[in-house]
Amino acid sequence: MNHHAILMALFLLQVVAFSNSAPLSTNSRWLVDSVTGKRVKLACVNWPSHLEPMIAEGLDKKPINDIIQKISENGFNCVRFTWPTYMFTRPEYGNLRVSESLDKYNLSAAKAGIAKNNPQILSLTVVELHKTVVGELGKNKVMVVLDNHVSLPTWCCAGNDGNGFFGDAYFDPKEWLQGLAAVATAYKGFPQVVGMSLRNELRGGRQNEPDWYKYMQEGSNTIHAQNPDLLVIVSGLYTDTNLGYLRSKAFEINFTNKLVFEAHWYTFGIPDKAWSDQTNNLCATVTKRARDNYLFLTSAKNSFPVFISEFGIDERGLSVADSRYITCFLAAVAEFDVDWALWSLQGSYILRQGKLNLDESYGILDINWDRLRNPAFVSRLQIVQQINQDFTSKKPTYYKMFHPLSGQCVQIVKNEIVLANCNNASRWDQHQDDSPIKLEGTAECLSVDGDGAAPHVSEDCSSKWKIVSSSGLHLAAQDGKGEYLCLEVNASDSRIVTKKCLCVGNDLSNLRTCADNPQSQWFKLVPANV
Repeated sequence: MNHHAILMALFLLQVVAFSNSAPLSTNSRWLVDSVTGKRVKLACVNWPSHLEPMIAEGLDKKPINDIIQKISENGFNCVRFTWPTYMFTRPEYGNLRVSESLDKYNLSAAKAGIAKNNPQILSLTVVELHKTVVGELGKNKVMVVLDNHVSLPTWCCAGNDGNGFFGDAYFDPKEWLQGLAAVATAYKGFPQVVGMSLRNELRGGRQNEPDWYKYMQEGSNTIHAQNPDLLVIVSGLYTDTNLGYLRSKAFEINFTNKLVFEAHWYTFGIPDKAWSDQTNNLCATVTKRARDNYLFLTSAKNSFPVFISEFGIDERGLSVADSRYITCFLAAVAEFDVDWALWSLQGSYILRQGKLNLDESYGILDINWDRLRNPAFVSRLQIVQQINQDFTSKKPTYYKMFHPLSGQCVQIVKNEIVLANCNNASRWDQHQDDSPIKLEGTAECLSVDGDGAAPHVSEDCSSKWKIVSSSGLHLAAQDGKGEYLCLEVNASDSRIVTKKCLCVGNDLSNLRTCADNPQSQWFKLVPANV
């Protein structure tokens, strides 16, 4: 056995020794540990390995374990790790050594970076490297979802890039099924690999429902036949934004308790001005669209888990649309308590669309992979990173008052109402519209004191709170003068006060257009029972 083979054999032994994940299954709309039956929540970050070099991004910048440590320490328990079909179906792709792949594209700077940070991988094939990254994630107790992102290794996505739908130039259904079978087989014995998603963002002029059912059902059965431990994660049409047709026709497969549906939720195509003029209405519109197109699956008669496998923003903070969409998104995802994967980890790409060392403004890490690009944004994810609803819990449901703009929750501290980490949130009873908001297990309610004043909690339950905008995120009650005032977080000192409702008229209807930013007044009562 040569030196390279010995290294790979030792690595595969480590995979078994260091990974302790049990297979996951589904129970109605929830993911569960197959052994204990307890709920497991995927709070993932995407890590691409599907572009031309077929090398996980960032290995030229930092040692692999430094990258994985950054994943874990920022609250992510999972990676959606991408792969291109050809890497597993065509020897001229999969048999390339890492050094050869880098040389093929004249990536001398990236090669020098890998030689400095991860020299042990240069002699591996790109398939062996893919397994090595997955192995290291397992050793660090990070779960993995393997995502078939493209067929031909390249940046994704365009409608006419040949990777979009069955029958496109690079998307032969037979070869795709061969790739799914190969990857499902290759990752047997990797318990950290909890699922495989069949294909990223189906799109383009060829897409149609009959072919979607035909091939996605066949792909699902193929994965399960090769590796029955895996969750099988199925994406929809129109760049993974629509599964509405499942209302009228069931998805037919030959296995149970392993099927998950995925969706992507961005704000692409909606301009800044639309968001700034109609923030409440647009939040209502996009949330309804998500409910109608995929979130309905969590509450259907035959319900399924929904995995929001991509969402994200330009973390430089330059986009009004992104900043308002993400606040709206976090309110909905906190309420539904779904599994998710943020786009994305990488601060840079080795090679993307012909450019070397390209900065990724959607990445949580900076271009040098040294630190978080936008720590405040990552901290806003805390409530959606935790399990809020556990179907096995014997505890009654209560509600956390979540402020999605800050990512914090309302807490009562010595009769003062403040924002705090959502783990320390005060608990509220279920609220009926136009009724008091009551602290759980007490006779105390939330009361209005006046315009600009802090609300208080007391046994005076005369304040009746209404949801007063289409966003469903403004909470308002009348003051002593009969004027409706909304909860608001002061930008200057983060105090919670009540003020005139932004972008809402005196008749409590949304203003047609509004120059104000109402996000400081957005609160969501999030159900929890843990």
